[in-house]
Amino acid sequence: MSTQAVTGVLADSWATKSRVRNAVLVLGLTGFTALAAQVAIPLPFTPVPLTLQTFAVLAGAAALGAERAVLAQILYITLAVAGAPVLAGGASGREVVVGATGGYLIGFVLASYVVGKVSSRGASTKSSTTALAFVAGSFVIYALGAPWLAYTTGNTITWAVINGVAPFLVGDLIKAVAAGAVLPLAWKLTKSK
Repeated sequence: MSTQAVTGVLADSWATKSRVRNAVLVLGLTGFTALAAQVAIPLPFTPVPLTLQTFAVLAGAAALGAERAVLAQILYITLAVAGAPVLAGGASGREVVVGATGGYLIGFVLASYVVGKVSSRGASTKSSTTALAFVAGSFVIYALGAPWLAYTTGNTITWAVINGVAPFLVGDLIKAVAAGAVLPLAWKLTKSK
C-alpha cells in the first residue's frame, strides 16, 4: 500500500485535462451554485437568506481546484449582474449584487481560491482536513460578508455578526461535516476504479 500523499483535486483524477472539460466543469459549478441559491429560506431579522450556496461553492472548490472554482464564481456573479435570475430566490441585477449580500458573493470567490488551493494539496482526501478547509472557506465568506452587510444596512459590525454570521454557524458546521464525509469517500471510489 502506498503511503504517498495524494495531491491534486478530485476532478483531475477523473479524466484527461482539456480546455473543453475545464469549461464544462466551470459551467457546471456555476449552475450548481445557482441551483443551490434557489433553496432559499428568508429570515425575518436579516437580509441574508439561508441557502445551500456555501456548500456548492466550497464543495465545488474542493473538487475542482482554485482556478476553475474562482472562474465559476466570477461567472456566477457576472450572470447575476447581467440579469440572470441566479441569486437566492431568483434575484438578479447589479443592485442586488452590490446590496446587503454583496460581500458574501465576493467571499465566494476568495473562499473558492482558499479551499481549492488547500484541497489541491490533499486536504479533501481526509474527513478532518476537508471539514477544516470548509471552516476556513466559511470564515473567508463571513470576513467579507459581515462588514459589507454592516456597511450597506447602516448597522454596526456587531449587528452584522449577530444577524449575518451567528444564525448560519450551525448549518455551516453541518455542511463541513457532510463534506468531510462525502469528498474523502469520492476519493476512495475514484482510487478503486
